[in-house]
Amino acid sequence: MNFTVAEAIEILERTPKTLEYFLSGLSAGWLQCNEGEGTWNAEEVIDHLIEGEKTNWLPRLQFILEQGEQKPFPPFDRYSHLNQSKKLSLEQKLQEFKTIRSQNIKKLQGLIDLKLCLEKTGLHPEFGQVKVRELISTWAVHDLTHISQIVRIMAERYREDVGPWSAYLGILKK
Repeated sequence: MNFTVAEAIEILERTPKTLEYFLSGLSAGWLQCNEGEGTWNAEEVIDHLIEGEKTNWLPRLQFILEQGEQKPFPPFDRYSHLNQSKKLSLEQKLQEFKTIRSQNIKKLQGLIDLKLCLEKTGLHPEFGQVKVRELISTWAVHDLTHISQIVRIMAERYREDVGPWSAYLGILKK
């Protein structure tokens, strides 16, 4: 096992800043491109991350700590952000993500001694029994997954433009 709460927090703290630095000020072409029908663009990924901060990670952690395995925690609608009508600029979205994430990390750090409850279990609506440490690990890896997704989406935009060099660009391999 490699997991530590401190290391997970290192990733969780950096994600908003990483995305802000990487995406702020880019043209709409970079922000609105996607990998085809039914896929997300960079802004939609940010919307998804915001929704996760509001309704997924910390609420589920608190549910496990309070309810244990008494009942499954509520499912997370991974696509709910696509139905929101609130139109914000990318900079506003990144600021909202940074603010909520900062608040959630403070709450995470303020919860009872996590080291004592990392093996505490709850019931995921699809997977069944899950542990606190698995949830927090997944939160950090989820960030890395979406950072990777954004980079992949943006690389895809120039797939045809790189010509024969695509043979050397692993990000464009399917």
